[in-house]
Amino acid sequence: MKLLKKYYVLLLSLISILVFSTSCASGHKNDIVVLYTNDVHCGIESNIGYAGLVSYKNEILNKTPNVTLVDCGDSIQGEVIGTISKGEYLVDMMNYVGYDLAILGNHEFDYGMDQLQKNISKFDGEYLGCNLTYTGSFGNKLEEVKPYEIISYGDTDIAYIGVSTPFSIASSTPAFFMENDEFVYGFTSGNNGVDFYNKVQGYIDECLEDGAEYIVVLSHLGDTEEYTPYSSIDLINNTKGIDVVLDGHAHNTIASRVEKDLNGENVLLSSTGTKLANIGQLTITTDGNISTTLISNYQDKDIDTQNYINGIISLFEDELNKVVANSSVHLSGYTADGIRLVRNRETTIGNLCADAYRFVTGADIGIVNGGGVRADIYPGQITYEDIIKVNPYGNMLCVVKATGAEILDSLEIGASRTKDHYEEEGLSVGEFGGFHNVSGLKYTIDTSIPSSVIFDENNMFVEVSGERRIKDVYVLNKNGVYEPLDPNKEYTVASHNYLIKSGGDGITVFKDNELLMDEGMSDYQVVITDIVDYLNGIIGDKYKDIEGRITVK
Repeated sequence: MKLLKKYYVLLLSLISILVFSTSCASGHKNDIVVLYTNDVHCGIESNIGYAGLVSYKNEILNKTPNVTLVDCGDSIQGEVIGTISKGEYLVDMMNYVGYDLAILGNHEFDYGMDQLQKNISKFDGEYLGCNLTYTGSFGNKLEEVKPYEIISYGDTDIAYIGVSTPFSIASSTPAFFMENDEFVYGFTSGNNGVDFYNKVQGYIDECLEDGAEYIVVLSHLGDTEEYTPYSSIDLINNTKGIDVVLDGHAHNTIASRVEKDLNGENVLLSSTGTKLANIGQLTITTDGNISTTLISNYQDKDIDTQNYINGIISLFEDELNKVVANSSVHLSGYTADGIRLVRNRETTIGNLCADAYRFVTGADIGIVNGGGVRADIYPGQITYEDIIKVNPYGNMLCVVKATGAEILDSLEIGASRTKDHYEEEGLSVGEFGGFHNVSGLKYTIDTSIPSSVIFDENNMFVEVSGERRIKDVYVLNKNGVYEPLDPNKEYTVASHNYLIKSGGDGITVFKDNELLMDEGMSDYQVVITDIVDYLNGIIGDKYKDIEGRITVK
């Protein structure tokens, strides 16, 4: 049957939709169907939603009892419901939906190892991860994660092998992977991917020796070049024996693609996109044919599941009002007269947000754009909702290496519209959403110098063509002393993907730089973590007034 399956796989990948419709309508009752999702990112009601997934799963169960539901990572993070429950509400829903297997995407780590251990233990299915390593002495929080699971469907055994991206450390919070400031959790990286391939190959061989007839890899790797040498394509090309790779991480939509393994054999690759835009379906027929396809625009909903989700949402709404911190001061982005300042002047709320990025990551400098700071924090009790209103966009934490010269360019762009006055006839003037609120840095804007920042036709930064408005730039050193910013020195800058990766507000200076953290926790979670963990739940007199980080003259 193995040879027959390899013979058919290329043809079937090209006509997967036809195979799917035939299988659903009149397939053999012993066909094996694997339903798969990836990068749900808390999108429990988005697109098809979990209620739709259950409805579709039940339809398939009416045709064959051999149905397995798997998730390929990044399910428990991405919206407020994940943040306030630290992923637990999402695990509850995955249990209700009936997931059998899941793997760890990079964002499963966003709530720390203790919470991840709790989430893994709470999951009714099995978490898989064959390339995870632990070298510490405090106890492996991931010990319940198995490298693989072999499931028997009558006389047919299928091995499911979990693989997590080695980029998880950089794209979550590096400190979570450490003990005593040393990395103890890893993903078998290094040696230009060779160790990674060999690790996975070892488990492929072990599963085949244990009698598995098919090898299905559940991966959170991504298929694009930016993930080299750990992409799903790299894995397929450098191993042998895999039949299908169900992938996540890149958010790409791949119904069915054929890639070649180390021996030139065909391997199917598929991925569903994100937020339940599609349901993936892998079908293995009784005569050994393999196909993958995506189910789109499915409209039916399972009523019981929808009611369960509604109940979780009601809990989530209660959580929004839960008090998580207190403040003795009013942190505002406005004047007492209601003139907005956060897009053209230093503010207490801007300082808090910029500090959050620097403190949570340990970077040299924290930067937040004024356009992303949307609300005040008032004296008294602070709820989750209060904090989320401050940074509501869900931009993702990034840390980048940058030269002093690049930082100067970024500051220059941010100050390109600043005026010597901030108000005219009761309205704020000189505003710019890209205005830089900073931490670990202080600088002066000389508004007597016209901005010489050049933007292209799409309002993206080109160059600074003349005299600079930014003067007297100082960075806080490790001894807590401000020293002049060195244009030739390299610094670490913490911000979010909008500014660092996407060129938000035309600020393109960091887009090609080395990322030390790639899309970690969400923006509001950065502020929550800072207030709760670093300020011990109390915002005090430090934020009563501005500190002179930004001088406008």
